[in-house]
Amino acid sequence: MEIVILPGSKQIGALAADAVEDLLRRKPDAVLGLATGSSPLPVYDELARRHEQDGLDFSRAHGFALDEYVGLEPGHPQSYREVIRREFTDRVNIAPENVHSPDGSAADIPAACEAYEEAIKAAGGVDLQLLGVGTDGHIGFNEPGSSLVSRTRIKSLIEQTRRDNSRFFKSIHDVPHHVLTQGLGTIMDARHVILIATGAQKAQAVRDLVEGPVAAICAASVLQMHPHATILVDEAAASSLRLADYYRHTYDNKPGWQGL
Repeated sequence: MEIVILPGSKQIGALAADAVEDLLRRKPDAVLGLATGSSPLPVYDELARRHEQDGLDFSRAHGFALDEYVGLEPGHPQSYREVIRREFTDRVNIAPENVHSPDGSAADIPAACEAYEEAIKAAGGVDLQLLGVGTDGHIGFNEPGSSLVSRTRIKSLIEQTRRDNSRFFKSIHDVPHHVLTQGLGTIMDARHVILIATGAQKAQAVRDLVEGPVAAICAASVLQMHPHATILVDEAAASSLRLADYYRHTYDNKPGWQGL
């Protein structure tokens, strides 16, 4: 696990976009894991800029969303498929048929989850997975207590998560109680994981996932066991890290050939 502490979200977005661009230039048909929420927005903005100004090509790429609400009608503006479309995929030249998300309106939820796992495998697996992290350490919708080897499945949201997400709906009563989410085991299959955290409200979660024990109470801590996990944080999110100076020194002096 590499911890990179940067001044702010603009620098984080640029560095994560560098990793995506390098991947696409090596492998034009790369498979990207797409997160929603505020954390990846600077990355999507930078990738859209590079596509528009520099011709960064997504035409052969594939994208797989992390999660989706259960029970929202197709096309609902707060469904994560629609959010990813607005925030990213409509802004680049990725083919709409190459962008996938769990089917939260399926009649047979377990079958839909299994189909999603098979679709990821059929695409060759995720090459680079973008992640945010919740204040309680959840990634995707793997809430505290999630199995560290879980696969795509239905999950019940804790009330804090519903309250956090209610700002996107008319009221908390409109926030679904259930979601489909890639499991922690599914996320761990990605070849490279980039987790982004900004703001002081994420400081405790960052400390728990980076320096705490690997434990289901902090789902993101499973990334300590990933062979290629990169944690990009701003100064505020890094403020509780005991080894922050070591992480800064390590990044400032890493060999250039290592990349991200």
